[in-house]
Amino acid sequence: MVNKILFWSGFGLAVRFWQLGIEMRPFLSQPWVYPIYASLGAGVGYYLDGVENRQMRYLRETRDRLLAKRARRAEREGASGRIANAGTEYQREQEGLFASPKVVVERGAGVPDGMVERTAAAQ
Repeated sequence: MVNKILFWSGFGLAVRFWQLGIEMRPFLSQPWVYPIYASLGAGVGYYLDGVENRQMRYLRETRDRLLAKRARRAEREGASGRIANAGTEYQREQEGLFASPKVVVERGAGVPDGMVERTAAAQ
């Protein structure tokens, strides 16, 4: 939290320096204005820190809800005799990048490292 507030305070000061640079005015003509710009930047940093905390809390709650839902689904599907998280029947029968692998293992003297795994599609 402190690092965000310090960063945005520095950003507020940089905005003031940039403003005076554009106007080509001396930097220390009104030194009392710098704390105002720094505090405005600190306020922005404090607000953004709160936004980030709220977003992370929402993401945590959503993740926890999804994990609980998946656990309930796995219990329900496990009770019916199906393999949990294996996908639909169609997905289990498919070959491809996102399909469940159907592995064939070959062993032999002519095979490097003694063992090779291939999917049914590679045969």
